[in-house]
Amino acid sequence: MEVVKGYVEHIVFRNEENGYTVFNIENENGELTCVGVFPYISEGEMLEMTGDYTEHAIYGQQFKVKSHEIKEAEDIVSMERYLGSGAISGVGAALAGRIVRKFKEETFRIIEEEPERLAEVKGISERKAREIAEQMEGKKDMRKAMIFLQKYGVSVNLAAKIYQHYGQNVYRVLEENPYQLADTIQGVGFKTADEIAEKIGIRQDSDFRIQSGIFYTLLQSVAEGNIYLPKEELLEKAGELLRTGIENIEKYLMDLSMERKIVVKDNDGRTCIYPALYYYMELNTAKMLHDLDGECDVADVVIESRMKKVEENAGLFLDEKQRAAVVEAVRHGVFILTGGPGTGKTTTINAMIRYFESEGMDFLLAAPTGRAAKRMSETTGYESQTIHRLLEVNGNPEEEGAGSAFMRNEENPLEADVIIIDEMSMVDLPLLHALLKAVSVGTRLILVGDKNQLPSVGPGSVLKDMIESGCFSMMELTKIFRQASESDIVMNAHRINEGKPLIMDNKSNDFFFLKRMDANTVIAVTLALVQKKLPKYVEADAFDIQVMVPMRKGALGVERLNVILQQYLNPPAKNKEEKEYGDRIFRVGDKVMQIKNNYQLEWEISTKYGLVIDKGLGVFNGDMGVITEIHNKSETLTVEYDEKKKVEYTFKMLDELEHAYAITIHKAQGSEYPAVVMPILTGPRQLLHRNLLYTAVTRAKKCVTLVGDDMMIQRMIQNVNEQKRYTSLAERIREFKTV
Repeated sequence: MEVVKGYVEHIVFRNEENGYTVFNIENENGELTCVGVFPYISEGEMLEMTGDYTEHAIYGQQFKVKSHEIKEAEDIVSMERYLGSGAISGVGAALAGRIVRKFKEETFRIIEEEPERLAEVKGISERKAREIAEQMEGKKDMRKAMIFLQKYGVSVNLAAKIYQHYGQNVYRVLEENPYQLADTIQGVGFKTADEIAEKIGIRQDSDFRIQSGIFYTLLQSVAEGNIYLPKEELLEKAGELLRTGIENIEKYLMDLSMERKIVVKDNDGRTCIYPALYYYMELNTAKMLHDLDGECDVADVVIESRMKKVEENAGLFLDEKQRAAVVEAVRHGVFILTGGPGTGKTTTINAMIRYFESEGMDFLLAAPTGRAAKRMSETTGYESQTIHRLLEVNGNPEEEGAGSAFMRNEENPLEADVIIIDEMSMVDLPLLHALLKAVSVGTRLILVGDKNQLPSVGPGSVLKDMIESGCFSMMELTKIFRQASESDIVMNAHRINEGKPLIMDNKSNDFFFLKRMDANTVIAVTLALVQKKLPKYVEADAFDIQVMVPMRKGALGVERLNVILQQYLNPPAKNKEEKEYGDRIFRVGDKVMQIKNNYQLEWEISTKYGLVIDKGLGVFNGDMGVITEIHNKSETLTVEYDEKKKVEYTFKMLDELEHAYAITIHKAQGSEYPAVVMPILTGPRQLLHRNLLYTAVTRAKKCVTLVGDDMMIQRMIQNVNEQKRYTSLAERIREFKTV
């Protein structure tokens, strides 16, 4: 083992999750590259390291660090380098030089013990002197805390978050109740807190532990789409998580209720446990819907006369149900329009728009995703936008208490007489709640969607619950119009809904089935379709043809398919920059998807000359784009999304992206593609159900191709056991109606 000493001149690479760092040090022997795991490190620090010299095939000699110790700078040169390294905010190389020239070897002692004397140096005020001293002390404290947290297996990134939140209180928190971390630090779940608690020596039957485990189980159920859990199911799931019996759950539920973390509610004789945030969100949503749903007194003869003019002027031909839907939308504050593909929802929306426009009313159109909003604009001829943009997002509404997440709210409502929202099946409870807060009583709210689509990715099942409540005016369109009836995509979608076998004789122009019973053969056929056959057939680019599958894992899962499809659709080349991140390689030209809502990410739209013509905040779960640039020096990657929105990611943020050559059907909600290819052989029964197949088929505009086992497809049609979500919006709505 060798011992090397020197100051950190430049950090070349650092993984903030595990602390793996590549950096250059400088000492009397010159410059040396070092590699190792460091819980905390910054440029300018003096290190004493133990390790071995190694020879890297590309980078030459390196020092592989086994252990290290941070040393106080011992000489004037080292002190000046540390202060001027950028480690202390507001102190550059020139100022560092003046400080050290003034105080020489006494520099660090002066900063720690007599910081007011720093004001003797030109350019340093008394206030700045205090800030420098505080930063020096803070660096020491943070370094100690990071090393302390590392002992308990906390990643470097997480340790930094914990210290930033708790500061020097971190020691007390960990000793008293490490489960607090799961409540207060984003990224710390119960399991992480539990691992820390176990290392500290907290007992398995500790009240802190059981209480935290129960609450964590509830929050996990929200991530699965639920708003509450029945007490029996909560007890069972929490017991599995905690690996211990919960003998007196009532005690823990009472404690959590006293802390206002949960609400215990009796629903039809069944005890149900809600996270408090979601209970009140559901309750307030029901109240706001009730308040909006006023009746508008307009004489039949007036409506009939205006409808006739609208149809004549716009060249619209409405059937009885469509005309009735427009009348109901005129008469009610809240109206729901539902129906499958080809049943005339778009024509009905257009008739509503023309009617309200003829009345001189202001209206707004929106949808949950960028693609859905764009399609709504194309089919209506009027501007449509995402709900997030409509509400002017400026924070993270998913954080508890994020009251100012949207600029539009009860204090700054939307200025419109009518608001029409499309693709409502995708809207979750938090988003509907935020929307309703921005809608004034007296504004008509028209909600349009297909009740047979998959429910939202987020918690709740708002469209189905509103329909189930029976409290709102609603029209379901069922007639398939002649033009749509010529499409086998439309006809087969309705057959799926009705539980009938699909017509898969390949005599169709837009619906095909290719029977293949081996996973590798299915992949080869899928690749041939995407790369060669379908682009010409549907007059689209290979990147616009979407492969969809039910699962992430397995021989035909998203993860394996993306590796293979990337290899053939966007192979490596000398002129394509790459970035390896975990087990993935991101490459210029890759088709990628944002996989979590990021409300702070900035996007810009520029002209070809670089002039910014629009910009905003927010990139959302399911948004798809193409990597246009990778800069390894600046450690950034640029993705271009729909409407030429460009977003720059730092390499640290790449866990928010994944390849999108193949995606899960859930992620395809609200989108439409020229052609869809669905490989299907086998999978868990709870995933392979009717709604999933229906959603996949209805995402295609020109062509659907199913590749795999026809018996599995028929079994999906027969499986109506879609996973039940625990929601109670329908009950809450009915409660307000009976008051």
